Amino acid sequence: GGLELLFGGVKSHKVSVPPERGGVLKMKTLICWIRDKLCQERPEMFTQGSTVRPGILVLINDADWELAEGAESALEDGDEVSFISTLHGG
Repeated sequence: GGLELLFGGVKSHKVSVPPERGGVLKMKTLICWIRDKLCQERPEMFTQGSTVRPGILVLINDADWELAEGAESALEDGDEVSFISTLHGG
């Protein structure tokens, strides 16, 4: 938890993101779209380049994106993507 603070306190968003040329939407494009369109403050806490910062677990349909192709993973209509912060204060 905690990432919702960067997004106005909203934990869940249903979005429609235009695909890239060729009709494919990759995770790296979605991440940049989220950073540019939804992130309300401190985007550097969410992204590092065109991927998420270390310490953020990414799930595509409840599976770790590292089991697919990470930022190069192609998304399909209806896919559910989750971002979970593994960092916390102590």
